Amino acid sequence: MNKTVMTAIAGLSLTAGLLASAGGPAGAQAGTAGPAATAAPKPPKGARAVVRVSPNPTTRRGQEVTITGHCGGGEGLKAVLAGLDRKHPVLRNVRIIQDDPKGFVAKATLAPGIGNGVGPVFVDCGGEAGVTLLVTHV
Repeated sequence: MNKTVMTAIAGLSLTAGLLASAGGPAGAQAGTAGPAATAAPKPPKGARAVVRVSPNPTTRRGQEVTITGHCGGGEGLKAVLAGLDRKHPVLRNVRIIQDDPKGFVAKATLAPGIGNGVGPVFVDCGGEAGVTLLVTHV
């Protein structure tokens, strides 16, 4: 994995760990209400890209999916990686349609040998990375 993706994984893991150890939003524990009390913490530098996959969940092998989002300050969409094992990718034929850092679009097809489950979809935006989960019901 490249350094940007590793940084994103570490940052997201740290954020998830902090939220889990706190037991929920700080405002909920302190008894305060309002938008500022329930706002999610800002992700760390290197993990600020936002990514979405549609449709999610997917329902058939070979189905085309659309990957959209923004680069959160990064240079523009450089790559889309799906799964943790390069020998058995979740997505194939990944095509970057628009690499604009303020709103990117990519298309890909679900691998023919994929089964039911959940897998990560990472984006590399040249300095910022993002991750989401893709659910498969095939």
